[in-house]
Amino acid sequence: MPSKYASADLSKARTIPFAKRKNKVSIEQFASIPDWEGIEADPLSGLPDLLAARDLRAVADAIAGAHKNGRAIVFMLGGHVVKTGCSPLLVDLIERRVITHLVLNGATAIHDYEIARFGQTSEDVAENLADATFGMVDETGLEMNAAFQRGVEEGWGMGEALARSLIDGNAANAELSLMVAAHESDAPVTVHVAIGADIIHQHPSCRGAAIGETSYRDFRILVESLKRLGAGGVVVNVGSAVILPEVFLKALTLARNLGEDVDDFTAVNLDMIRHYRPEVNVIGRPVQSGGQGINLIGHHEIMIPLLYRAVAWRLGS
Repeated sequence: MPSKYASADLSKARTIPFAKRKNKVSIEQFASIPDWEGIEADPLSGLPDLLAARDLRAVADAIAGAHKNGRAIVFMLGGHVVKTGCSPLLVDLIERRVITHLVLNGATAIHDYEIARFGQTSEDVAENLADATFGMVDETGLEMNAAFQRGVEEGWGMGEALARSLIDGNAANAELSLMVAAHESDAPVTVHVAIGADIIHQHPSCRGAAIGETSYRDFRILVESLKRLGAGGVVVNVGSAVILPEVFLKALTLARNLGEDVDDFTAVNLDMIRHYRPEVNVIGRPVQSGGQGINLIGHHEIMIPLLYRAVAWRLGS
């Protein structure tokens, strides 16, 4: 029996080429790896041993300790991490095998994909919404949705499918891609989406079944990774207010449900403002049975470089 509800025919949706879209962020604005020669002191030295400064040191110490002890270090990233130019610093931590699992929401994957392909991202939403071109760039939607379809056929999750698409397509700026760095460093990269929340779901080539299958595979991969989070691991949520904290809580429950003792880890939330779900689902409930939860408030473009420098120094830069 067919549905009694009418649905839009997206095959008629009009798209525009990427070259016609104005973007607010380009790789020329991205952070760079510091010149460590001559840097001898801890980048956090001189800060007070109080409040947020103490917390920032504790996070850097926890990450360095987890790396030295072979525990999981999971970074969950919202889209603004890429849009604030911090990708090169996190790519470096991935390539050093510090970050062991990269967790992205749909927006982060899109921005990362566009940076790798075009060296630019972040359109003017208000301006493009007025003429109905917001999110309707052709290449991004066509290529990413094609990657999902291939992922279904090959048995890949969404993150792996996107990374392979960028590598196989010789993306011009692949060295700046978080997804490529993770894939090439054998660190799982998983993408967790809500259908209808991302611009590529507007594209005529979008297939919900492919999105659901590849993102669900990534959920199961995340569950497996979280089994190594206990006994000194670290999870850091940066800039995701809803999707990733919700996914993390369910994945952690399953890791424990499957018999692993996932306790005594450090849970960190880093964002510009306090949000309910990260405070409850990341740094609150998960560590009640052991571990510590730390909340860091500040702009990504300041806090991520500070944390990166502190961690890199502790690991011998």
